[in-house]
Amino acid sequence: MSSLYFDNSATTKVKPEVLDAMLPFLKKEFGNPSSMYTLGRSAKRAIESARTNVANLINAKPNEIYFTSCGSESDNTALKGIALKNREKGNHIITSKIEHPAVLNSCKTLEKEGFEVTYLDVDERGFLDVQQLERSITNKTILISIMFANNEIGTIQPTKEISKIAHNAGIIFHTDAVQACGNIPIDVEKMGIDMLSLSGHKIHAPKGVGALYVKNGIEFENFMDGGHQEKGKRAGTENVAGIVGLGTACNLAKQNLNTHIRYLTKLRDYYISEIERKIPNTVLNGPRDQNIIQRLPGNANFSFLDIEGKTLLLKLDQMGISASSASACSSGNQEPSHVLTAIGRDEATAKSALRITFGEDNTIDDVEYLVNCIEKIILN
Repeated sequence: MSSLYFDNSATTKVKPEVLDAMLPFLKKEFGNPSSMYTLGRSAKRAIESARTNVANLINAKPNEIYFTSCGSESDNTALKGIALKNREKGNHIITSKIEHPAVLNSCKTLEKEGFEVTYLDVDERGFLDVQQLERSITNKTILISIMFANNEIGTIQPTKEISKIAHNAGIIFHTDAVQACGNIPIDVEKMGIDMLSLSGHKIHAPKGVGALYVKNGIEFENFMDGGHQEKGKRAGTENVAGIVGLGTACNLAKQNLNTHIRYLTKLRDYYISEIERKIPNTVLNGPRDQNIIQRLPGNANFSFLDIEGKTLLLKLDQMGISASSASACSSGNQEPSHVLTAIGRDEATAKSALRITFGEDNTIDDVEYLVNCIEKIILN
């Protein structure tokens, strides 16, 4: 039986070039980067080289990159760090109803500490209403946090427009770009992004490493106290090998971005057309690309109304296919996806969803096998 992987939004396979770059720092180059002798200085240089590679992927400055353990830590640091640093200026935060749990649960925690949060609605394709965003701003608003691209339905928000609204009101703008980095072009300077979260294991680096971009001049509270690492903002001995892997993955993503986008878009569009041609009673969740990119190139989320999503998922697994019925961070939740309910799907439709996210290792033949398996399960 073949084994095919279609869950790249959950995690990606570490690329050989990334592993090769990491291995020396798990063997001979094992020094602590805070040590002053040769081994330590070598580790420190490797970290700073990786910092430059991460910065280059999003057109930031190296000293604006802070290494973390994952995208969730980056989100927590951004939201809580800005909220606590600016408590005297205001206590209001704006986000959307379809954010990652790292953002939504950080907001819930902040609400317990006296902060007020506005959760913006989205339309049936997952786009927020920028006019509602403008109306929600008050003289106490200190932060707007809107994800760059949704992890379940692939919707790419109008990030540049959102940042302009935020800056016109003197508000800091953070975006969770965990799904977007390495999949679509990002320029933090041109887009006016103040803070951005990214994660290594979404772009073929290992799990356990991420980064937070913070524009120079923006102050935030320390999220982890201790030593002097990461300019005193994130204490603890650095995950040198993981950071090297992240830097290498960012460099590869930048070099191959246009080819990556074209190839994944081809797979995605073929899959969508074949599903709609062969299988009745389906609903595409999220937008269709028109003249501009509105959806992540590798993302396709369908509700198959004749079967529950988790049943379909388990049957596909028996046929050697790895996919997802929701975000990996919500897979143990029995409730319907908060993203799908936010775009107006009823409970049955939301629970019948299957998220497919393609990677560079997938082929057209793989897509045909996937479609045939889905067809076999649903129609036979």
